[in-house]
This record gives sequence, C-alpha cells and structure tokens, in this order.
Amino acid sequence: MKTAPKLDAVDLRILQAVQENARITRSALAEKAGLSPTPCWLRLRKLEEAGIITGYHAHIASRKVASIAHVIVQITLGNHRQSDFDRFERAVCAIPEIVSCWSVGGGVDYFLMIAAHDIDSYQRLIDRMLDQNIGIERYFTYIVTKLVKDEKTSLPLSLLAEQSE
Repeated sequence: MKTAPKLDAVDLRILQAVQENARITRSALAEKAGLSPTPCWLRLRKLEEAGIITGYHAHIASRKVASIAHVIVQITLGNHRQSDFDRFERAVCAIPEIVSCWSVGGGVDYFLMIAAHDIDSYQRLIDRMLDQNIGIERYFTYIVTKLVKDEKTSLPLSLLAEQSE
C-alpha cells in the first residue's frame, strides 16, 4: 500500500481554503496559506497531482430547486463472494439516483443514500434494482425527515494534521 505523503501546516491551510471555497483566487489562496502566489500555486498543483485533491465542485441546495426525497437504504447481499460485491457495486455506480454508497462491516453489507423525486419514485428504483438480480437479499428503508448536518464533502483537516506529525 502506498504511504500517504506528509502534509505540513501550509498544505493543510491550502486544503482548508479550497475546501471552504473552491473558487478562491490565486492571490487569496496564497494569502491564506502564508505564501506568495507562485509557490502557493505550485503546492496546490502538487496536492492535485498526488491525488489528495481529486476535484472541485459546486454544492447545490437541492431543496431550493425541487422537492427531493432523501432515503437511506440498508442492503444485505445474498452471497458474499468477491464477484457478488463487484456485481452489486458496478450496478450501484450506474444508477445516478444513488448519490452515496458505503460498504460497511457488521451485520449488513452496504448503506446507500438515494435522492428521488418522491417515495413512489424511490420504490420504483428499488423494484428495478431487485429485478436486475444484483444480489440483494434484504433491504431496509429509512426516510430522511430532516437534514441536521450535511458533509458538503468537507474533511476535518485536524485528522490529517494529527497523522502528518
């Protein structure tokens, strides 16, 4: 396994700044990082090239655009061979309504976060997944009633700082 590159305090300030605002200007980023623009930009490029920064995106407030039902689904597969996991994961990656999928240890195999127009749309999606024969033995549905905290793809960078010391 490849070891993670050591990050210093400047790298962490750069990561924090682009996490907070991916559209930050070069000069503003340099100021937050405590560097001049060119060295700061070179550091940013190195973080991208190392695969630490994997992309930039806009976070869309979906509830301001449309009424969307968010559903968490707990999935248990019928068989647990690597080919069963691979088949299920390929199918999940091809379904745009599945916005997150976590493989977990314990009594279940996966948790999915699904965004659907409504509960009926969600159920039609699950029915299609069951018809695809992708290995689902059992599933449990949890309707999200209120968003309390949204990750917005932010990572608590203090975790990285602790590992880089």
